[in-house]
Amino acid sequence: MRDEIKRFADLDELSRAVAEDIYNEIKDSIGRKGNFTIALSGGHTPSKLYHILATDYRDLIRWDQVHIFFGDERYVPHTDTQSNFKMTEESLLDLIPIPFKNVHPIATDHPDPEKAAIEYEGELKKMFNGPDSFDVVLLGMGKEGHTASLFPNSPALDEKRRWVLPVNAPVTPSRRITLTYNIFNRSAATFLLVAGEDKCETIGNVILVDADYHTFPIKGIMPTTGRLVWYLDAAAASKIL
Repeated sequence: MRDEIKRFADLDELSRAVAEDIYNEIKDSIGRKGNFTIALSGGHTPSKLYHILATDYRDLIRWDQVHIFFGDERYVPHTDTQSNFKMTEESLLDLIPIPFKNVHPIATDHPDPEKAAIEYEGELKKMFNGPDSFDVVLLGMGKEGHTASLFPNSPALDEKRRWVLPVNAPVTPSRRITLTYNIFNRSAATFLLVAGEDKCETIGNVILVDADYHTFPIKGIMPTTGRLVWYLDAAAASKIL
């Protein structure tokens, strides 16, 4: 299936478009099967999107039918400023009427990250017991082409069985938990959000060149049956315009 590429003037316009698309996906999924599942991205780019969902769409979404998961997590307390959960909590979760049981954070209080990964995989398999996974996966991209906590040349890139792994990243904080291609690529829709001039060179390599996923891990995001949509601001898209 051919990737869809959407270009926007800036991060604000991009975030509003993604929010509208997520809202439509939520309505469709709840109408068809009674719930909606999403894996959220961390980092800086999606925080504006989350705030828009929490304000403009707060009263339009049936949050009691929405289940929120996380694509990766830094292995720090959820109160730490580096935590993906903390960013999401402040920009989205604290502002919406979602039941506590519908939010599925990755535990970071185990002494052993391996145990946390195994437990989170078990939680995912309780939710997804068929060939499909999330209704929507949100992902970003680092300037070197990583996505979630799948970094260039990481052994996690060639994992064929497990859905969740502990990894050591080449950035701080290095200890992390990440979902793998094995579950990401079973999603019904994958939205890739990329903004900033520092991403434009990599975007050119990833979209225009037959790059290898070991070099640019985002290339390994290839949904088997679902849609893949790139949302790029003008700065990130400048090499492919």
